[in-house]
Amino acid sequence: MRLNVLEHRHAPRRRLPPWLKKSLPTGDGLLATRSIVARSGVATVCEEARCPNLTECWSKRHATFMILGDKCTRRCAFCAVETARPDPPLPDEPRRLAEAVASLGLSHVVITAVARDDLADEGAGHFAECVRAIRARRPACVIEVLPADFHGREECVQALCDAGPDIYNHNIETVERLQRAVRPAARYERSLHVLRRAKQLRPGVFTKSGIMVGLGESRGELHRTLKDLRSVACDILTVGQYLQPTPAHAAVDRYVPPQEFDEIADEARGLGFRSVASGPFVRSSYNAADVYEAIAARRES
Repeated sequence: MRLNVLEHRHAPRRRLPPWLKKSLPTGDGLLATRSIVARSGVATVCEEARCPNLTECWSKRHATFMILGDKCTRRCAFCAVETARPDPPLPDEPRRLAEAVASLGLSHVVITAVARDDLADEGAGHFAECVRAIRARRPACVIEVLPADFHGREECVQALCDAGPDIYNHNIETVERLQRAVRPAARYERSLHVLRRAKQLRPGVFTKSGIMVGLGESRGELHRTLKDLRSVACDILTVGQYLQPTPAHAAVDRYVPPQEFDEIADEARGLGFRSVASGPFVRSSYNAADVYEAIAARRES
């Protein structure tokens, strides 16, 4: 019988297998991205969540921006973002974000945010303003949003959909059994509801979700999660290895070998996902443009 994901969070950290070790790129792109991000004053999930792909993505001048500050009102067992009382939203953040996107020359941008349960609209209005600011500055840019669940509130999902994102991404994160331990303020059915409503409210949007593996889920549970996501017409799936950011976070149950990620990808495609990225280093925003282009190319052919 598997341990609860939190019961062994202070266990010694497992040694990384060979497939989870990668070289660290350097160069002008990395330095340029770091400078632009710092100048913008907008947080990035790359830094705040300690993403293992930071140097690779930044060397390509790719960054995933995290709006509404760097303090979250929720305490998820997998996430390195600080849990604390957030600062008020900054009115000029949409403008600064749009300038950073333009300076990086991004043709595809992913915008995520901390959960802002302290705000009347949970940050949906500010999120929408960021989308509009980027659209005004770079009309052809593909805009992917990755919000929290807004407690499933229709008016919040509607406000963000009305801003016109191309991709509405909301991560279900793990299988139903592990939800309460991994993200206690969220709900499995609520996440499915958000994805369903985003598609209904903006029929042209592509919906996307991500799952971490290695938290103690079984393949049967994972298969059911994939089927549940397809039941709400989720188009795009990302599957990646969970990595423990600090000893205080949920421990890794196992490191999933690369061939198993390939099997999961085949399974997901068989269920009807239109684009799938599955691998040890895959994250929601990792190579997001390539994942989207897999759909766009088929749509144009």
